[in-house]
Amino acid sequence: QVQLVESGGALVQAGGSLRLSCTWTTFNRFTMAWFRQALGKEREFVAAISWSGGTTMHADSVKGRFTISRDNNKYTVYLQMNSLKPEDTAVYYCAASLTRPTYHSDNYPYWGQGTRVTVSS
Repeated sequence: QVQLVESGGALVQAGGSLRLSCTWTTFNRFTMAWFRQALGKEREFVAAISWSGGTTMHADSVKGRFTISRDNNKYTVYLQMNSLKPEDTAVYYCAASLTRPTYHSDNYPYWGQGTRVTVSS
């Protein structure tokens, strides 16, 4: 049973930074991704990273501000979020897949419970 556990969500002022972490419990060569869902909106892709870290993808809305990275020795993927905006407010979910990185949430069978990020103006 694969378990993903996110942490790092918080209340932060606009312009601030946060780093989210997601740890998984079972060894496997997972592609890892972050999605987010704001209140009343559909879940949207944020970033993804291949097992090796050699391939990363970021949504246009976060490019230049957010960076996904991973430490396979710690079974952990990170999302460094800088220059946060109120529109970044959402629950952020970590997801895992055994396929290549993709924007599509349907390709990720494993999900965490989410961590809330609130950006105040």
